[in-house]
Amino acid sequence: MPAPTSPSPMPQSSAPAARPVVAIVGRPNVGKSTLFNRLTGKRMALVSDMPGLTRDRREGEAEIEGHIVTLVDTAGLEEGAPGSISARMREQSEAAITTADLILFVIDSRDGVTPSDEVFARVARSSGKPVILVANKSEGRAGRDGYYEAFQLGLGDPVPISAEHGEGLGDLIVETMQALGLEPPQVPMSKRRRRDAEDARTVAEDEAQQEADDAAAEAAFARRPIRVAIVGRPNAGKSTLVNSLLGEDRMITGPEPGLTRDSIASDYVFNGRAIRVFDTAGLRRKAKITDLAEKLAASDAIRAIRFAEVVVLLIDAERPLEHQELTIAQMVTDEGRALVIALNKWDLVEASERAAWQKALREQLTERLSQVPGVPLVLLSALSGRGVDKLMPAVIKAHQLWNKRVSTSALNRWLQEATSRHAPPASHGRGIKLRFMTQPSTRPPTFVAFCSQPQDLPRSYIRYLTNSLRDAFDMPGVTIRFNLRKGENPYGK
Repeated sequence: MPAPTSPSPMPQSSAPAARPVVAIVGRPNVGKSTLFNRLTGKRMALVSDMPGLTRDRREGEAEIEGHIVTLVDTAGLEEGAPGSISARMREQSEAAITTADLILFVIDSRDGVTPSDEVFARVARSSGKPVILVANKSEGRAGRDGYYEAFQLGLGDPVPISAEHGEGLGDLIVETMQALGLEPPQVPMSKRRRRDAEDARTVAEDEAQQEADDAAAEAAFARRPIRVAIVGRPNAGKSTLVNSLLGEDRMITGPEPGLTRDSIASDYVFNGRAIRVFDTAGLRRKAKITDLAEKLAASDAIRAIRFAEVVVLLIDAERPLEHQELTIAQMVTDEGRALVIALNKWDLVEASERAAWQKALREQLTERLSQVPGVPLVLLSALSGRGVDKLMPAVIKAHQLWNKRVSTSALNRWLQEATSRHAPPASHGRGIKLRFMTQPSTRPPTFVAFCSQPQDLPRSYIRYLTNSLRDAFDMPGVTIRFNLRKGENPYGK
């Protein structure tokens, strides 16, 4: 086997500089993603017995004894011909090694030390970064021999663990803190001990500090990243778009459909606003999915839609607006997420046909996505970068509308005007009355109207109210939930 090449220089990681970065590396199917999920405390990475399921770098936060570190799950280190998927996966793993402060080199104790382990152990040593050798799957007798073999790799004493069962993680956390130079946090004194101490603060000072902490927590919540999921059919250019937004080759791209499997999160800042972008696997019709890896990837993509705040539906200009895109858009609106349509490969459309082509597409969106009239449409080319700068402003505006709140007084003035223009129809000889309206929540904007006979109000009239509400308060393209409740005005007295 040829000696591995030294890692090529890559852009610096987008993780905050104050947080240590820990990369989990090793050959395929040794349990890296299982360890990643165990340390982050979330099922973020796809896990299966199928080797090579992970292809991109995935980042997540882990709290280790009060310290927040950034964990990076990587693809399995494999040899491959230049330009192959294996080679591109290895480049991503080597980039993670380059930007890491600590490397967790994982082997499978049940397999023992393989030639691939020896080759990539040299890669880890040559990086100059501190390395912790992790002997995974060490539970039981089957992993004992491989644990002792691990000493020959020259990476120090191996730490035996079982990521699947959570065994040995305490020792691994101790080793990790020592390698990163982290100290256990000091246990804060209780309020009673603070009062008894000579330097205790007064109650007024405690209350002022609590108010300051609450204000800081609210400000931190307002500053948290907008969660944006990029979704669409396979090979629509989602990973290429994410790379274009980040300005680096963060995701593996290529003409092969289905390269992306995990929903990978990447952080960056656009005009001072923090954005967290999730690159997802392509979604095909459920009947066409037979491969296990694709089933897991599709489930992860759907979970990313539910977790996101704004969903960008990426459409291929060569196959525009087919049934699958409408199914995904319906899923997004049913989940109550903000939706932005992005048309990729716009540069492939003939210049003389673009105006007519764009008009026809907008008419299709109006007709076939009637539940969100006015949904924003961004025309771009992810490969060349043209039009990509218009995507994030559309996303931020959609996020603002998704969080929009209307005052109760303004809502009831509008309700009076809307029912005056078109009165509700009568039911069984009795007029239906809408007495009061309020907005209990946002994300998406949700409204409740108190009605004398809610079960008899026609759906067509509810659509009229919803569209009128959307126009009156300037909320194009956002999902609106309009609910009816039976009862009198709760504030009448």
